[in-house]
Amino acid sequence: MSGGTRHPDPDRPERAGAEAGTDHAAGPRTDPADRPRADRSARPGADPVAEAPADHAMAPETGQDPSARPRPDPTATSDHTAAPDPTATPDHTAAPDPTSASDRTAASEHNAAPGRATPPRADTEAEAEQPTSLFDLLGVAAVLLEADGRIDMWSPQAEELFGYDRAEAVGQYAALLLLNPEHRDAAIQLFAEVMATGRGWAGAFPVRCKDGGTRIVEFRNMRLTDHLGDHYALGLAADRSTLRRVERDAALSARLVTQAPIGLAVLDTELRYVAVNPALAAMHGVSEADHVGRRLGELFPGTAFEALQGSMRGVLDTGVPLVNQQVVGRTAADPGSDHAWMTSLYRLEDHQGHTLGVAKVAVEVTDRYRAAQEAERAQRRVRLIARGSARIGTTLEVERTAQELADVLVPDLADMAAVDLLDSMLRTGRTDPGEGPPLFRALAVKTAYPTDAAGALVPPGRLTVYHAAHPAAQSVRTGRPVLITHLDSGEVGRVAADPEAARLLARAGVHTDMAVPLIARGQCIGVMGLARARNPAPFDADDLELACELASRAALSIDNAVLHQHTRSTAEALQRSLLPRLSPYHPGLEIAARYRPAQAIGEVGGDWYDVIPLDGNRTALAVGDVMGSGIAAAATMGRLRTATSTLADLDLGPARVLTHLDRITLGLDPYIATCVYAVHDPRLARLEVASAGHLPPVLIPSDGPPRLLDLPTGTPLGVGGVLFESTTLALRPGDQLVLYTDGLVETRDDPIDARLDELVRLLSAPSPSPEDTCDRLLRELRHPAGHDDVALLIARVLPLDS
Repeated sequence: MSGGTRHPDPDRPERAGAEAGTDHAAGPRTDPADRPRADRSARPGADPVAEAPADHAMAPETGQDPSARPRPDPTATSDHTAAPDPTATPDHTAAPDPTSASDRTAASEHNAAPGRATPPRADTEAEAEQPTSLFDLLGVAAVLLEADGRIDMWSPQAEELFGYDRAEAVGQYAALLLLNPEHRDAAIQLFAEVMATGRGWAGAFPVRCKDGGTRIVEFRNMRLTDHLGDHYALGLAADRSTLRRVERDAALSARLVTQAPIGLAVLDTELRYVAVNPALAAMHGVSEADHVGRRLGELFPGTAFEALQGSMRGVLDTGVPLVNQQVVGRTAADPGSDHAWMTSLYRLEDHQGHTLGVAKVAVEVTDRYRAAQEAERAQRRVRLIARGSARIGTTLEVERTAQELADVLVPDLADMAAVDLLDSMLRTGRTDPGEGPPLFRALAVKTAYPTDAAGALVPPGRLTVYHAAHPAAQSVRTGRPVLITHLDSGEVGRVAADPEAARLLARAGVHTDMAVPLIARGQCIGVMGLARARNPAPFDADDLELACELASRAALSIDNAVLHQHTRSTAEALQRSLLPRLSPYHPGLEIAARYRPAQAIGEVGGDWYDVIPLDGNRTALAVGDVMGSGIAAAATMGRLRTATSTLADLDLGPARVLTHLDRITLGLDPYIATCVYAVHDPRLARLEVASAGHLPPVLIPSDGPPRLLDLPTGTPLGVGGVLFESTTLALRPGDQLVLYTDGLVETRDDPIDARLDELVRLLSAPSPSPEDTCDRLLRELRHPAGHDDVALLIARVLPLDS
């Protein structure tokens, strides 16, 4: 509680009982509510020393002389029901706490210069517009006492704290109203010292509330002096439990913020840092003081931090928190590498709902981020290898296999790729380059985006020789990969084929390169080159390992394709050498024939056709198909064709010829074959034909629609034990006979009957010549990547004298 001495005003009457030594102050003369209030504008002068002691003014107990009563020691310990708090009641000889010091300074300043200027009006208005939330939380009550201990002013917060409304409190003696009897002496002494010395007092004191209960209240008491020199006592009070809770929360908050291992920051409504904790300062590599007043974008420019600042603005505007947004960037703490933080944002508001700013919580998750990155890279490598296994080597074509490798490498591993093969490997199937530098043939190139660097890559099909320092030349020479993690503009010539290519690569920004040998069956057959330009990350050991794995798988597929190509070329050469060279003249017939080797994975097969002149202007026509492929099938076909020519010279009928061919084929196990053999006699205008398991020929009458010949099918050659039958047809000039192998009509997806119907439909259209008919059938029926050989023979009947 507060108390003190009032200086008399010479212009107003002095109150009775105010003289020192009187006991009128021991109790009110009348009801406090009816007591006439002194006019502060006029009081007779008096020596302040002669004024009535403050303890008399504070002791309203009737009939008792305060000077005669034993007074408690102001430093005595007080519990919640008896005496003031020992930690709060100060020893007047000891130094007060910091808060008390400020209070005493304020009181002294009032005593020394009561007319001191107040704070600027703008600041005062600003404070009035936005009250301090801490005062609202504490519910600080203000009580103004006159020098005699009567309550002169009573704030609304005092009504809430003590329970008495203003009408009940104003005019009452504070000690009588608020203190239990056992506490009044101590309060009176403290009041007197504050009013006599002008030193403020701070501490805890038990107060009796209107409901009869006792509450420990924290006080800040000070003496005030008005412009006339009159003294008053101002008491600021707050519930001790509330104050302790706020102090505890503040201390706990300060320790949590300071000692937290996670980054914490508060930003104002302009998104400028107000405070950061040491953990966040360490993450940023910027001191706490250097954060204050600056925005995030000012500290760390970059898209990631700009995005985070935009998120802050969104949280500030909407009030919707943002939880666990990952931010990846570089700060002054470690400018050489990326770090990751999991950041949460929420809007700060006071208890009245006023927006204070944004709070940021940042947790360093760099280890987790890097582990995730590494796991993603591992998964990417696995996916890339799996994709390479599925996409590389789908055919036995060298160029296509090389392009499949380039397609897998770009853009997942490199921005550009080139696949080159030793030219000796393509020409001879051997890797011996001979004397001098190796000669490469470019097979495939690929870029991830349009770039000038594409002009620096050797186009597919072209031959080139790389200089000795080129990574491709080194890799083929040593059989080892070459990794160049960094290339500046002056070193790009090292990976270029010529100066112009170096200029293009430098302009494209190529900064890292690798060359990986293609090794199959222990031999280096070529090299693949990779480079990056737009991707800023240099190639590393993991990238090299992945490239080597893909190169190893691709090299075997390329080598198989090369081997197949050589085998295929040999078989095709053999096949073509065994096919007949058609004579330009055939009595009574116009003949056209075609042979097309397989274009897909299957090798060259054993399809053949033959046109054999016979006596009497007759002509034998044969089309056959050896089941199988490769050189062995071609050789078998050659043997059957030779046997057919020999049997034809014996002037045997078609059925007899097939019977002998069947016996010959039995000795060529495990091969079997199908065949159609026909003999045209222009003098008799007839055709005698027999089939050994072959697809039916098509007859195109000159005056009607085409039709499939209904012949006894027979069994394929090589089965044995089955008789063959011949069928005789009448032919007139203009009629056409179409013989073919299954490669013309069979597909993997369509029924054979549908394909035969399509053949008949195409033959319904008029055609100027058998040559045109052959070309049209191959164009319309055969897929460009046909998986089987095709032999096609068309004969149109002419008048014998033509």
